Amino acid sequence: MNALTITSGDVQTASEILMASAAALAERGQPLWPPQRLTPERLVRHYPDSGWRVAWQDGQAVGTYVLLDKDELFWPDDAPGTALYLHKLAVHPAAQGGGLARLLLAEAVAETRRVGVPFLRLDTASDRAKLRTLYEQFGFQNVGERQVGAYHVVLYSLGV
Repeated sequence: MNALTITSGDVQTASEILMASAAALAERGQPLWPPQRLTPERLVRHYPDSGWRVAWQDGQAVGTYVLLDKDELFWPDDAPGTALYLHKLAVHPAAQGGGLARLLLAEAVAETRRVGVPFLRLDTASDRAKLRTLYEQFGFQNVGERQVGAYHVVLYSLGV
């Protein structure tokens, strides 16, 4: 596997990766994100441009995620500077199965260290066993659960 290059601020490409990933999950009967919530216009309403990361390998966009410096919806009790918050982690279907999700997580951890905050945090739907296993095997600790609107999520935290 060739090295990844990570760029930031490319919401259009992030949207394309998310759409492809969501479509593949839906085809497998595991819908995650409704496509209308993944358009660039919708993404920029909820996440700052500067937070988006796109991973490139051999000139192809292969993965994405967004990092936030606050997450009042899922982590309302966290003080400023406590953590970075990872959302919308996705690997393009054409690149899945090669360990890219772990590489993306490692990059998010490295960036969290560079910023100098003590934790990387994320949430995932409680019924996503494969994602939960990925996060737990990577070293994230399950620190609780929360109901946010219609979503029941598990909260994960990793000290960096």
